[in-house]
Amino acid sequence: MSAKSIKKLTIPQPDDWHVHLRDGAMLAAVLPYTARHFARAIVMPNLQPPVTTTARAEVYRDQILAALPEGIKFSPLMTIYLTDTTDPHDLSRGHELGIVTAAKLYPAHATTNAEHGVRDVKNIQSVLEKMQRMGMPLLVHGEVTDPDVDVFDREAVFIDKILKPLRKDYPELKIVFEHITTSEAVDYVSSEGKKGGLAATITAHHLLINRNAMFKGGIRPHYYCLPVAKRERHRQALIMAATSGAKMYFLGTDSAPHFRQAKESACGCAGIFTAPSALALYAQVFEDAGSLSNFEAFASRNGPSFYGLPVNEKLLELMKIDHLKDDINSILTENRQEIVPYRNSAPLRWCVAEV
Repeated sequence: MSAKSIKKLTIPQPDDWHVHLRDGAMLAAVLPYTARHFARAIVMPNLQPPVTTTARAEVYRDQILAALPEGIKFSPLMTIYLTDTTDPHDLSRGHELGIVTAAKLYPAHATTNAEHGVRDVKNIQSVLEKMQRMGMPLLVHGEVTDPDVDVFDREAVFIDKILKPLRKDYPELKIVFEHITTSEAVDYVSSEGKKGGLAATITAHHLLINRNAMFKGGIRPHYYCLPVAKRERHRQALIMAATSGAKMYFLGTDSAPHFRQAKESACGCAGIFTAPSALALYAQVFEDAGSLSNFEAFASRNGPSFYGLPVNEKLLELMKIDHLKDDINSILTENRQEIVPYRNSAPLRWCVAEV
């Protein structure tokens, strides 16, 4: 059966292995879109102030659970934002108590609210050694922040200058190279991931757009994210990796909402909010690649396998739509602030059945 002839997909309910839920009014507005479709999600800790301790992670987890719509079951998997002064004992305690699933490495100033990030990996040696012993995953935003490095080259340079030495110094440390965007990242993860201990998440938007999208007919701030989208050849490499079924690649939306005025400003925020249509967007990519048979591995199985968690028992259905469906135009928070979701260049061809 060809991918184009498939009208329905039934898969174990997926998880989102990289999402931004924010807090306050925005949390209440965006959380239902993730919780409706995903059973679990790795929640990013770059709030203001960031989630840097087990105690703060526990408070944030409780805030997320309190904001869940009635009747929806969803498990937030909490992360700690690493700094130059992270306490390895607090980190291990949080992991042992089941409060903290992973720790996030933001190179200082690499992305939104990353000003408190790690300035030199050598500053967190004791933390990384502890994580390696515990089997606790390290999640990396894979870009260098050296101003002499071109913004489109920061991921490739990160691989050579930071990731390769990190793998050499901590060979048993589990690492997720998050939201990869380049063919260099695909080549590295495909090679090293076979040895175990290294995986990568891939977003829907990096599978759908290249860097031209940011400049089509003018500046398009809602297509601006970090890492930025790259050339078309990099997008094609990402599609090949995601749709291959290879166990080292799995779903991580990096859905990152901002208020419209923060995106459409003189210094707009980086982030693309894909949560409302993420699964439909991914399905569209897999269908176009003729690889719907590998969608279950990418969306439902590879992530739990890497994190040592069970595959979700509940099933989810994606249906092919006979009449093309437009995306959601905007979302309003309770205090009437507007959030603009990702707009696909063409109407959606898939929808998620109620779960």
